[in-house]
Amino acid sequence: MRTLRDRLAAHGVRPETVHERVLDRVTAAADASHYLLQPQALVTTSAEADVVRLLAACTAERLPLTFRSGGTSLSGQAGTHGVLADVRRGFRGVEVLDGGARVRVAPGTTVRAVNAALAPHGRRLGPDPASDGACTIGGVVADNSSGMSCGVEGTSYHTLDSLRVVLPSGTVVDTALPDADARLAHDEPALHAGLARLRDALRASPGLVAEVRRQFSVKNTMGYGLNSLLDHDEPAQVLAHLVVGSEGTLAFVSSATFRTLPVRPFAATGLLVVDELSRATDALPALVGSGAVALELLDTRSLHVAAGDARATPGLRALRLERQAALLVEYQAESADELAALVEQGAPVLATGVGGDPLTSDPAARADLWHLRKGLYAAVAGARRRGTTALLEDVAVPVADLTATCAALDDVFAAHGYDDAVVFGHAKDGNIHFMISEDLGEAAGQERYARFTDDMVDVVLARGGTLKAEHGTGRVMAPFVRRQYGDDLYAVMLEVKAFCDPSGVLNPGVLLSDDPQAHLRDLKSVPEVEEEVDACVECGFCEPVCPSRDLTLTPRQRIIARRAEAGLRAAAAAGDDEAAARADELAADYDYAGVQTCAVDSMCQTACPVSIDTGQLVRRLRAQEQGRLAQAVGRTAARHWAGATRAAGAALDVARRAPGLTEAASRGGRRVLGEDRVPLYAGPMPGGGSRRAPSAGAPTPAARTDAAPPAVVLLPSCTGAMFGSPTDGGAHAAFLALCERAGVEVRVPADADTLCCGMPWSSKGLTAGAAEMSRRLVASLADLTERGRVPVLTDSASCSEGLAKSLRGEGLGVEDAVSFAARELLPRLAATPVARRLALHPTCASTRAGHDADLRALAAAVAEEVFVPPSWGCCAFAGDRGLLHPELTEAATAAQAAEVRAAGADAHASCNRTCELGMTRATGETYENVLVLLERATRVDGAGA
Repeated sequence: MRTLRDRLAAHGVRPETVHERVLDRVTAAADASHYLLQPQALVTTSAEADVVRLLAACTAERLPLTFRSGGTSLSGQAGTHGVLADVRRGFRGVEVLDGGARVRVAPGTTVRAVNAALAPHGRRLGPDPASDGACTIGGVVADNSSGMSCGVEGTSYHTLDSLRVVLPSGTVVDTALPDADARLAHDEPALHAGLARLRDALRASPGLVAEVRRQFSVKNTMGYGLNSLLDHDEPAQVLAHLVVGSEGTLAFVSSATFRTLPVRPFAATGLLVVDELSRATDALPALVGSGAVALELLDTRSLHVAAGDARATPGLRALRLERQAALLVEYQAESADELAALVEQGAPVLATGVGGDPLTSDPAARADLWHLRKGLYAAVAGARRRGTTALLEDVAVPVADLTATCAALDDVFAAHGYDDAVVFGHAKDGNIHFMISEDLGEAAGQERYARFTDDMVDVVLARGGTLKAEHGTGRVMAPFVRRQYGDDLYAVMLEVKAFCDPSGVLNPGVLLSDDPQAHLRDLKSVPEVEEEVDACVECGFCEPVCPSRDLTLTPRQRIIARRAEAGLRAAAAAGDDEAAARADELAADYDYAGVQTCAVDSMCQTACPVSIDTGQLVRRLRAQEQGRLAQAVGRTAARHWAGATRAAGAALDVARRAPGLTEAASRGGRRVLGEDRVPLYAGPMPGGGSRRAPSAGAPTPAARTDAAPPAVVLLPSCTGAMFGSPTDGGAHAAFLALCERAGVEVRVPADADTLCCGMPWSSKGLTAGAAEMSRRLVASLADLTERGRVPVLTDSASCSEGLAKSLRGEGLGVEDAVSFAARELLPRLAATPVARRLALHPTCASTRAGHDADLRALAAAVAEEVFVPPSWGCCAFAGDRGLLHPELTEAATAAQAAEVRAAGADAHASCNRTCELGMTRATGETYENVLVLLERATRVDGAGA
């Protein structure tokens, strides 16, 4: 029997792009919606020609085909039981046109990446979804995404300049070409003629024209955008605008070009709190009239969740929440005077509040306010009861009907027992989101959800609203499209689908469905597994910052796999032998993809609205894999760390003198003992480092006065002892020299060579060794730091983080050398730039710790210009992970390495020795610690310049 891979390959699909493993299929299946459809195969496409062949193959084999990139979809439009095509990896790229007035984008590119490319030109995309860091342009076009200040005019539909699409027939249509319509008529005569006929028939019916105009006067992503038949004359342009919002059911978008909007440089944001939700909605007309560009509604339950965030604003923390609601208000302007005038217009309404945060132009305060709003969906969902699924609905009504609609929805929530329902959204547009949580693994939960949906539909349609405003119809509202539009307009939509996709191969069951129960099929249940897993809502916000995303799995996929295995184990326990075999296969493949190739850098936590640290999950899994012997070895290494570091350094010296022999030996060891145990010594490697010399001693506490320069305890990083620096002494020696010049006392422990931050053990799950090293650190540092009076720091960013974890709860303050240098050393020293252009690599540790501003300050002191690659991310060298799995670092650094090579920098720096090694390998350029460059830039004799 031929496999699916064989069937697709027979039609020209490259076999290596077809993935049928259980792990590949289950981790690709889930998105942020409450649906779960497992594909028969995952296909990774990287070029338009791949898509053409895949479309031909699926059409010939009568296989449903769904295209997927970011997977932030909330309505069930990104799943299939057929073939799932992942375009996230192969279709990335941004081309800024006309000085930023337009931008051409590949579908796998995130909104945030596009806006970053447009920022130097003072422009931005119109759509501004809250998920901008994770959602991709392919999804933005497919769902006609909008956002918080986008309104109707700034949607994908209204800012579209041109599209390049591949039809199911394989025909490529590029509406940027001047003869695009003539080409469509030639290549697809039936489609061209059919769209022209539908256009003329609709325009000939004044009643239908009026209904279409009414439907699309508000944000509306239900069904196909029939307004395109009224707004555009040429069938090619009609087609392009029908594809917007078509959710992958009409064509594949290989490129989209948008007209951009100006970034207004002056803005003020505040939180207006009122005593109940109706007061917030009643205030909308006056605030809209005052010129507010964003008015985000938060009900009482939303405020409760937001108040628990670490970045909750002072006004929010001060509230004693009972029935209050709030509006996040923002004004934007081209000048300070214009902004002041707008704020003055809104002042009378804002003065009616009962609390909140006043309007502010402070960037940090504004960022905190928007952080609370942008992360609200996942934060609310993360606070749900364990074992339940978060269901987010998205409706719009005329603003005048918003108060009554919210009141009616409250009655529906109460009638069905959804006491935890949360309401928030884009109130300025009459567009609100509401979230409920339900146990969809139980029949009772499914039945309650079905009854609730029917009542909710009645409420929204009775007030002239749309059942989907910006999240797309998907599966969740497909059975209700006919009811919202009526039979005549629904028939037009059916014809659109038939003309574009006559074989029905693209995403069947999405957007249009005559099955009245379609929204109740393939519902996703959520088994309880682990703390990190149970909190996840599978939104995918974590994926763009994950260094293994283009190699193996993302944090979301690691969690999905854990859930899938739990479900299979439960089925196996009930007697399903096939489930048991699939669970075993999944677990076996998960070891490399989920555990070995995780950098445990915890960058996922920085992007997760509920602060899930998947790295911590992986550390725990690694600990479970470590047997008693491994734990004993780890403890022994901690007790003899000086010898271990000297041995590592000596091995590097040998490797440098005999690289061929060392590489062969390491490869042999990896074959015998395993790739996750023996490092690969291949490619350019540094020699061993130098010992960490102790200081002469520390003065008594009485010798210190408040007027004296600061004192610090320095624990030099053992990475500098193992991995030699291109500069003698490296960061350790540079920091000591800087402190001497600045008059800062430095104390180095006498037993420094025996100490470590603890990261080598904790990252591998060697808990016994980590505990032993923690004990040794406390014993060594307690007196030297005067029981916490003097801070302890180290010269490598990840070591600072590890040290803080190892000393947690011991009353000893920990600081990073870069942060200390920026605050205490730089003001005391005169620096002369030693580089024209510096390529700077912030690290995952410095980013998590909030030290990137300090790192950039040091970089600015040593270079005339500082360049941080736009696609910067964790290098994934992660201690020795880059030696154990060099393919991980190669995949993680591919994009930023290309940007660095093109940047023309004459110096390269970071703040972590192993990251410097990783980036040196990736770029071919020598990376040094920024402290080394600062030492060179502050030499009084100018020798460094």
